[in-house]
Amino acid sequence: MERQSLYILTGASKGLGGALKNHLVQLPNTMVIGVSRSPIKAERNFIPLQIDLANTDELISKIPEIFPSEDFDKVVLINNAGWIGEIAHNGNISSSSIKTIHSVNVIAPAILMNAFVQKYNGIRGDKIVVNVSSGAAVKIVDGWSGYSSSKAALNQMTMIAQQESDLKNLGFKMFALSPGIIDTPMQESIRAASQNEFSGLSKFQSFKDNGELSTPDEVAKKVLFLINNPSDFDGVLQDVRKF
Repeated sequence: MERQSLYILTGASKGLGGALKNHLVQLPNTMVIGVSRSPIKAERNFIPLQIDLANTDELISKIPEIFPSEDFDKVVLINNAGWIGEIAHNGNISSSSIKTIHSVNVIAPAILMNAFVQKYNGIRGDKIVVNVSSGAAVKIVDGWSGYSSSKAALNQMTMIAQQESDLKNLGFKMFALSPGIIDTPMQESIRAASQNEFSGLSKFQSFKDNGELSTPDEVAKKVLFLINNPSDFDGVLQDVRKF
């Protein structure tokens, strides 16, 4: 019997995650587990799990459902879910927003990556993690202290996970991928920000007006190219605009 490939995708209901889900379910002999806060309809090879990644206790309780015990020939974790958070200067950010953005953008992917390595260490085929990061991780953007710092943390923990895998010859391939600027609900939130809390507002409004945003489907195809050709990419930090 031919062994299945497994893809675990967070933020699977819309945007880049929705586009990735639509491509992945078309792959033969593949199981796709989609995690999202919003409900998604199950399909033949798609198993939806409705989980709020901001609720750390809920996420931990669902670990056995997220990572099934089967003899897969390839396992891939795509930590795509992310939140821009409350766009505001320090002194004007709510405490709950600070807690939530780091829960979604840092704590959840850290828990999932740790569980993925633990569960599938013995798999002989490809073992790939793609953490969807951002160019904001290395930029100073006023109003984005939570988003930028959380993506910087995501980059760092991905690089350390790769080093640990290399030191023990575990065979995992880890990527922190900047997806570029995509026409998603997150961009709508950015364009709705206050000029007083985000000096770059007009620049981001122009991206939409000038048609400079990539479509989720365009970026999804590049993410899949990375997953299907991991040996072609040297280093953990990658940017879709460079391939």
